[in-house]
Amino acid sequence: MRIAIAGSSGRMGRTLIEAMLSSENLKLSAALEVAGSPYLGKDAGEALGSALGVAISADYTTGIAASDCLIDFTRPEGSLLHLDACVKSGTKMVIGTTGFSAEGKQRIAAAANRIAIVFAPNMAVGVNATFKLAEVAAKIMGDAYDVEIVEAHHRQKVDAPSGTALRLGEVVAAALGRDLKSCAVYGRQGDTGERDAKSIGFHAIRGGDIVGEHTVIFAGSGERVEVTVRSQSRMTYAAGALRAAHFLRDKASGLYDMQDVLGLK
Repeated sequence: MRIAIAGSSGRMGRTLIEAMLSSENLKLSAALEVAGSPYLGKDAGEALGSALGVAISADYTTGIAASDCLIDFTRPEGSLLHLDACVKSGTKMVIGTTGFSAEGKQRIAAAANRIAIVFAPNMAVGVNATFKLAEVAAKIMGDAYDVEIVEAHHRQKVDAPSGTALRLGEVVAAALGRDLKSCAVYGRQGDTGERDAKSIGFHAIRGGDIVGEHTVIFAGSGERVEVTVRSQSRMTYAAGALRAAHFLRDKASGLYDMQDVLGLK
C-alpha cells in the first residue's frame, strides 16, 4: 500500500516515516511539505539516517495522486487542501489533525461520500481505550459525580483544549445525555459562583516537551474516580495511524474513526 505523509519533516511526520520503516506492507510514496520549507528536495529519510529514495516535495497534488492513502497530522487549512486533492484522485485519507471548525468537519464528512477516511482526534490505541473506559464510567457514575477534564501538551501545541480532550468531553456528555456545547466550561477565573452540577470542565496545560496527557475526573461525595492516559512517545500515534491506513485498504468510501478501526463499536 503506497502511503503519502503530509508534514513529513515535522515531529509527527518523521515519527510516521520511522514507523513505516518496519512495515512490510506499507511503502512511502510521497513526503510532503509546505512551499518554502528548508527540507524541500532532501531525502525523506535523511533525518532518520536512512536514505529512502523519496524527496520531500511541496507538490501535494502529484504526491497524493501517486498514493493509495495520505496520512495527515498538520493544520486544518492544510488538511482541507489535501482533502480536496484526495477526493480528486480517489486517494484514501487518515486525518489526525485537530482544531477543525464545524464547517471543516462538514467538508470531511461530505468528502467521505466519495473516498474512505479515518478521522480521529487521537490515533493511539491506549487513548481510544480510554474513550471507552470514560464512557463506561460516566454511565455508572451518572449525574451524582462532577466531571472535569485536564490535558497537558508540549509548548508548541497551538490549539486548546486538545482534540482528544474535546472528544473525551463528547463521549462523556453523550453517555450522560448532555449537549457538550451547552454544558462545557473552559477554565475558570474570578468569582465564578457555585459549580453547575451538569457542567463539564476543561483545563489545558502547555509546557516543555509533554507528548500528551489526559485525565477525566469524576468527583463525587466521598470519592473521586480518575481515568488517565499518558502518551510517552509519538510512536503510539504513528502506530495507530498506520493501523488506520491498513483498515482503509478495502474501503471504497465512508467516514470512520479509531473506534471503528479497533472494533470498539
